[in-house]
Amino acid sequence: MAARGVGLWAHVPLCAQRSQVLPPMHRHFSCPGTVAADVRKEEQSSGSAETGSEDRTPKKRFFEVQKERREQAQRTVLIHCPNKISEKKFLKYLSQHGPINNHSFYESFGLYAVVKFCQKESVASLQNVTWTPSLGTEAAIPFRSRSFNLKLKNLSNQTSEKSSVSHSTQSPPSSKKLFLLRDAESIDDQLNTLLKKFQMTEENTKLRYFTCSLIEDIAAAYFPDCAVRPIGSSVNSFGKLGCDLDMFLDLDDIGNFSDQKTLGNFLVEFQVKNVPSERIATQKILSVIGEYLDHFGPGCVGVQKILNAHCPLVRFSHQASGFQCDLTTNNRIALKSSELLYIYGALDSVRALVFSIRCWARAHSLTSSIPGAWITNFSLTMMVIFFLQRSSPPILPTLDYLKSIADAEDKCIIEGHNCTFVCDLNRIKPSANTETLELLLKEFFEYFGNFAFNKNSINIRQRKEQNKPETSPLHIRNPFETSLNISKNVSQSQLQKFVDLARESSWILHQKGNDHPSPSSSQLWGLAALLLPSVTKTMSQAKRKRKKPASERIKNLLEFIKSSSTENPANTNGTRTVSTQA
Repeated sequence: MAARGVGLWAHVPLCAQRSQVLPPMHRHFSCPGTVAADVRKEEQSSGSAETGSEDRTPKKRFFEVQKERREQAQRTVLIHCPNKISEKKFLKYLSQHGPINNHSFYESFGLYAVVKFCQKESVASLQNVTWTPSLGTEAAIPFRSRSFNLKLKNLSNQTSEKSSVSHSTQSPPSSKKLFLLRDAESIDDQLNTLLKKFQMTEENTKLRYFTCSLIEDIAAAYFPDCAVRPIGSSVNSFGKLGCDLDMFLDLDDIGNFSDQKTLGNFLVEFQVKNVPSERIATQKILSVIGEYLDHFGPGCVGVQKILNAHCPLVRFSHQASGFQCDLTTNNRIALKSSELLYIYGALDSVRALVFSIRCWARAHSLTSSIPGAWITNFSLTMMVIFFLQRSSPPILPTLDYLKSIADAEDKCIIEGHNCTFVCDLNRIKPSANTETLELLLKEFFEYFGNFAFNKNSINIRQRKEQNKPETSPLHIRNPFETSLNISKNVSQSQLQKFVDLARESSWILHQKGNDHPSPSSSQLWGLAALLLPSVTKTMSQAKRKRKKPASERIKNLLEFIKSSSTENPANTNGTRTVSTQA
C-alpha cells in the first residue's frame, strides 16, 4: 500500500495515494495583474523552438531550451485543490508569497493547479507556512516537497460561489482522429491536422519538466548538485500527448572543477566509494534512488528497479501528473540523441511526416508500448530521417554534414564515441526541396515497400544504402555508437508485416480519387484510409480460415506491386532510384 500523506500541505494533509494513473486534463491561465509579460513572451519563444514551428525567428539551441525550462520548473509548485474552489481567492492567497507568473489547472484524481511564481523565493515562502499533516491512525513521513494539498477553512463560503475553474482534455483524440482527417481539405492538411491534435501542448511540456524537477529534489538528498533532465520524446519535438516521460539523472556536475585555477601547491579530492565498473555504479545509484522514491516520494507508485537491463532504469508512475516514468543515469548518449532529433525536427516539415507515420504504425500494431520484436518509434523515426536524406534534393542533411559544420564549442566525445554535430539551428541552410507532404508520404511507403532489407542497412550519418554487417532482419546503425544496431530486436515476421503494409499503403494512396474528399461521399480517404484495418491482415485471416481467394481489391493490390517492381528495371535491388551522392 502506498504511503498516505507523504509530503506537505497548505493548511491540510496531502491527498491519499491512488493505485492508478489517469491522463491529465489541462487549461492554461495567466494571472491578471501578476503576470510578467516579458517572461511569458520568453516562454512562447522557447515553446515554438521546442516544437519546431515554421516561424522565421531565431531558433534556440537544445540546451538553452532545457536550461530555461528547468529554471522555470524550479519556481513552480503543484497544488491539489478542492473541486469547488474560487480561482480568484485561490490566486489571491498564493500571491501573498510573491507575484505569480502563470498557472494552469488539470484533472488527475481530482483538480490540480500548476502555479509558477516569478521568483524562486516564493516557493520557499509557501513551504515555510506549510506543515506535515496528522493522519490519525497512520503516520506521515515528513518531506519538504513542492507538491501541496489545499483544503478550505470555511467550506460554506467557498461552495456558495460558482467555481470559475475549468479545464480541457490533454488526452490524445484517438477515437476522433479518423473523423478529424475526413473533414480536411487535402492530404497535406490531414498530416498537419494530425500533428496539431497529437503534439504535446505547452502545459503538458511544462508539467513534464516540473515532474523531473520534483524527482531532482528527491535525488538531491543524496547528490546535492545533480540534475534530472527529460530525454526522449518529451524533448526531441516528436513526442505526442500521453507518451511516457523518460528522465536522465545527470551527475556530471558533482565535484567537477570550475575554470578557475586552484591556489597553492595542493590538489584536494573528495573521498569516494569505489566500485569495479561504471555499470555497477549505475546500478547502485539507481537502486538507492528507487528505494527513496518508493518509500518517500510523494505521488510515486508502482516503483520497479530494472537494474539488469542493457540500460539499467527505475520505472514508476507519478500519480499527480499522470506520467509513466523511466529514470536512468550514466546515459549521456541518450541525451545527445534527443538533441539530434530536436535539430532534425526543427527542419522543414519533418515532424508532420514522422507523426503521421508513427500513427499509421501504431494503428496497425507495428509499434507497441510493450518491449518485444516490434519496430520502435526511435527506429521508425530514423527510417523517416534516412528517407528524407535520400530525397532529391535532400530535405535533411546527413549527420556527417552536421558534424562538418560544427565549431569547437560543439565538440562532444562521450565514452570514446564522437557525438559532435552543430548545435546552432540557425547555421543549417533550409532545403531547396519543394515536395508536398502528400508526395513524401507516398514516396516513403514506396521506398520502404521495395527496400532491400535482406542485404542493406540504414545509416543517417551517410545517406547511402550500405551492406549489413550482421544478419538481423532490420539493421539501423546507431548514429553515435556506430557498431550497434538500434533495431536488433525486430523479428523477420514483424519486418515483413511492415513491408506488406507499406506496399498496401502505397497502393491505397495511388488510387484515383483518394487524394481529396468527395463532396457526395462520407468515405474515409487519404491518410484516414491508411488508418483503417489492413487488407494484409484480412489476407492472413483468410489463410488461417482456408477461405477462397481474396477480394478484387487484393488482386488489384498484387497487380500494383508487380507493376511497381518492373517500372525500374535498371535497379536490380528493387529500390527506388534516388541519388546517393553526399
